[in-house]
Amino acid sequence: MQASGTFTVKLEPQPPAHADSGLGRMSIAKQFSGDLDAHSFGEMLSFRSAVDGSAGYVAMERVTGVLHGRRGGFVLQHSGTMDRGAPTLVVSVVPDSGSEELTGLSGTLAVHIDAQGGHSYTFDYRLP
Repeated sequence: MQASGTFTVKLEPQPPAHADSGLGRMSIAKQFSGDLDAHSFGEMLSFRSAVDGSAGYVAMERVTGVLHGRRGGFVLQHSGTMDRGAPTLVVSVVPDSGSEELTGLSGTLAVHIDAQGGHSYTFDYRLP
């Protein structure tokens, strides 16, 4: 199945767990609209290299709401890199993280950013 829609995101810088790590840390708050009517909260760790356009981040995000009429929650795991400006991003459902009517959920979520900076998603998923 596939869900799509838009989302807003708020990132807030947080103090690093270890000051000498060179890692950035952010809190994440999102509001999803469309086929996924939900909110999420999470945390992100990132690193920007000395080479322009090269960086990486990982994040975990707990999503709660309604997906195509089914209420529940699940966790998304993010892994993103920029290799001298070339982006790669994988966002997938953590196995067995689905709850309530979303128990057994699996899938991947693609993030799209338009020219004006608006965010949308395409969520390819499966339910038992």
